[in-house]
Amino acid sequence: MSGALLEVRDLYKAFDGVRAVDGITFDLHPGEFLALIGPNGAGKSTTFNMVNGQLRASGGSVRFAGQELTRMQPRAIWRLGVGRTFQIAATFASFTVIENVQMAVMSHHRQLFSLWRPAASRYRGEALALLERVGMDTQADRPCSELAYGDVKRVELAMALANDPKLLLMDEPTAGMAPRERNELMALTKRLVVERGMAVLFTEHSMDVVFAHADRIIVLARGKLIAEGDADAIRNHAKVKEVYFGNGLTFEHPPEAAVADARIPA
Repeated sequence: MSGALLEVRDLYKAFDGVRAVDGITFDLHPGEFLALIGPNGAGKSTTFNMVNGQLRASGGSVRFAGQELTRMQPRAIWRLGVGRTFQIAATFASFTVIENVQMAVMSHHRQLFSLWRPAASRYRGEALALLERVGMDTQADRPCSELAYGDVKRVELAMALANDPKLLLMDEPTAGMAPRERNELMALTKRLVVERGMAVLFTEHSMDVVFAHADRIIVLARGKLIAEGDADAIRNHAKVKEVYFGNGLTFEHPPEAAVADARIPA
């Protein structure tokens, strides 16, 4: 055994005979913050959705805590202890902050559709504790529609923690956020990783976020894993620089057009 929480082996996905993801292998360990990056069309979103069960793999293996996930539905994977956030925040704008989190907690306890007592009274303490962890407890009774987008993403993070996940999957977590907001969100997530001992796999197109916060980075290009390492190794990797920017360019001083391309998610 490798001691890994998540083990991906020879994973591939074919669409009409074309492999969008072509036999990738990687591990993710408890307490690790792992970034999955790549230029447009690299296959990172396809990989991410296969891990989460939203997309059925054509072949290969995804094992979480020793259990095979490739034939499981997203709900079943969630119940195993895998949380998820989305590129576009998945909250109910007409609900209050705490009601959104209560719904997630109720789902975790399999009582979402049990109407024998008012939802407003159920798991409020548990929901408040989650909101406190993300710095949103003082806004618990505000409608989500009144929140700044960065605060909505914090609420979504609290919801993703409702099932006490061992693994958190974050799909473009800082999309649409200002630089300060996105770094604050990722710093908060990193603290939660350490405190709770969970692992995070995240896709991201903002290289400043990736290099500042990821413990390790894996890079895809045309469906294949081309590089793996820490920020310094990836920043200086010749093949990575080539697929992002072309020969002779760098992440430190890329031309404006190259930066725009690097920020387009797959």
